[in-house]
Amino acid sequence: MRAWNAPGIPVLPVTGPPVVLHDTATGGSVETSPEGGTARLYVCGITPYDATHIGHANTYIAFDLLNRAWRTAGHDVRFVQNVTDVDDPLLERATKVGVDWVELAERETELFRKDMEALRVLPPVAYTGAVESIPLVIELIQRLEAAGAIYRVEDDLYFSVSADPAFGEESGYDRETMLRFFGERGGDPDRAGKKDPLDCVVWRGEREGEPSWDSPWGKGRPGWHIECAAIALKELGGAFDVQGGGSDLVFPHHEMCAGHVQVATGEPFAKAYSHAGMVAYDGEKMSKSLGNLVFVSALRNSDIDPMAIRLSLLRHHYRTDWEWTDDQLWTAVDDLADWRRALALGAGAPAAPVLEEILAALADDLDAPRATAAVDGWVRATLGTDGLADTSDAEAAVTLLPVLDAALGLSL
Repeated sequence: MRAWNAPGIPVLPVTGPPVVLHDTATGGSVETSPEGGTARLYVCGITPYDATHIGHANTYIAFDLLNRAWRTAGHDVRFVQNVTDVDDPLLERATKVGVDWVELAERETELFRKDMEALRVLPPVAYTGAVESIPLVIELIQRLEAAGAIYRVEDDLYFSVSADPAFGEESGYDRETMLRFFGERGGDPDRAGKKDPLDCVVWRGEREGEPSWDSPWGKGRPGWHIECAAIALKELGGAFDVQGGGSDLVFPHHEMCAGHVQVATGEPFAKAYSHAGMVAYDGEKMSKSLGNLVFVSALRNSDIDPMAIRLSLLRHHYRTDWEWTDDQLWTAVDDLADWRRALALGAGAPAAPVLEEILAALADDLDAPRATAAVDGWVRATLGTDGLADTSDAEAAVTLLPVLDAALGLSL
């Protein structure tokens, strides 16, 4: 599957600091240390039945910052992402609206590509759909089967979580919490015949009216978690640097992905797990079921500058939960106008400290609010809104424009 077009990235005259991230598994900060100079990142993609809302954009811009911070620190980046282009929510949506599921998936994936391009998110080097990953899934299930970690319930195959001695270490949740989230997030804890209520399906036997593919176990389709596990293993290998996604993927999705690969290979799935917070609207987390989605494409079609959308998101730390409001967007629109006005002067307040602060902030657990606050301060000093204008740096705009683009993804 093709990704989207890559924006140009300016080359900076300085190298950024090593990148430190919060690791969900340990609850602490870890310095990422990519082996061989190449950082390996997997970020779970969309299920393309309704794309792209602000919650999605919040997650993908967060890990775009990581991609950019690694690059400014001097690393190559191998970024991989999936598209869950066959799954229950997609099939249910297609049936409800009377559209072929393949057509729906292709249409919404293309819309996602356009949104990512507009927001200047760097594309993955491998962008793999669940359907095209089926041979990889079959191979991984066979490896798990050889390890004694697979069993059958009627026409479905299940992964036994007890096969992974490290199960639970990624999320750190107790069993009661795991069971609650498993039931809320696509699992089937109450299914009869399972060895453990937390065991997850890896191959779903053929159902009438659903797409299916041949396999050694009969026709069917993959479970959700094993798709990402198989793609990540193929494209990144074991113990890659960071597994990223929204915080709603901590369990069961990332826990199960880790378990599949750890049992199959005997080595850790990822070195660190990083998760973006949830975005609310009208007092509730954005979700299709609640109907409270704010779509990036709708904002773009209303002539909103995509850079204002991006700046609105950058002003919230990626790990926080927060609520989207129209006022935040309009503030970003006005602030961008001030930024552009200050940069158009060419000269301005000293810019070198601002460049250093931006790179330092992003290397410190992707602290975009701190980085954008540094730019706000420079703009106020340059325009004289904090007193007398300081135009002591004749090359201020030349210094700042590349770092705003390369590190923050803001093309001004």
